[in-house]
Amino acid sequence: MTDSVLIVEDDIDIANLIRVNLMELGITTEHESDGKKALEKALTKPFSLLLLDIMLPSLSGLDICNEVRKQKPEQAIIMLTAKNSEVDRVLGLELGADDYMAKPFSIRELQARVRSQLRKVNLIKQRDLPKVDDAFKELPNQINNYKIGQLTIDDKLHRATLGAHELDLTSTEYDLLKHFIKHPEQVFSRAQLLESVWGYGHSGYEHTVNSHINRLRAKLEVNPTDAQIIQTVWGVGYKLSAQGAN
Repeated sequence: MTDSVLIVEDDIDIANLIRVNLMELGITTEHESDGKKALEKALTKPFSLLLLDIMLPSLSGLDICNEVRKQKPEQAIIMLTAKNSEVDRVLGLELGADDYMAKPFSIRELQARVRSQLRKVNLIKQRDLPKVDDAFKELPNQINNYKIGQLTIDDKLHRATLGAHELDLTSTEYDLLKHFIKHPEQVFSRAQLLESVWGYGHSGYEHTVNSHINRLRAKLEVNPTDAQIIQTVWGVGYKLSAQGAN
């Protein structure tokens, strides 16, 4: 099945530039410049990925991101933000965007980031068997299932649970948690997480990791401000505490 991207951008020149360069990758695209129309299309049609500009007529990209995330938790979303708009970048990530690109952006970098998101989307669809890490505990006769303390991942069903509670995770949050649970107690820097989970490294995109860690903690921790499961190792990065997951 061909990958499809909804480009939500009110600057026609930018939208056409994106469209042409995604077509180079064999991706089909649709374009909307109006926020409300884009939201309706995003909720009613299956797109592999949404590319959302922030400033739009009738409804902002942030509002679209927030509503889509509520109704389609696994929808892949990349926000397009102004170069100096750190507030918009952080808000977009906190509302559920998987990644962001600051304008003006490199077309090659955009293509790379789109490919990275589409790889994750297609892995979810295919339910490929993951490589089993020695740090995992396998559940009996189910090599797709892994457990650390109260945390369990069923990779075949793309489901994560904490105790008896099923976690409502985006695809990127799920991939981030899976990476941690594969390597309990191992500390990862932001750059390492960008490379392993997002598929690239870039020193200017630490907000991507920080925001996803915060969102993951909000869903895992009793007190996210005093995280016991996904712990901060100051000056280094983050780790999953096996003791905290018990």
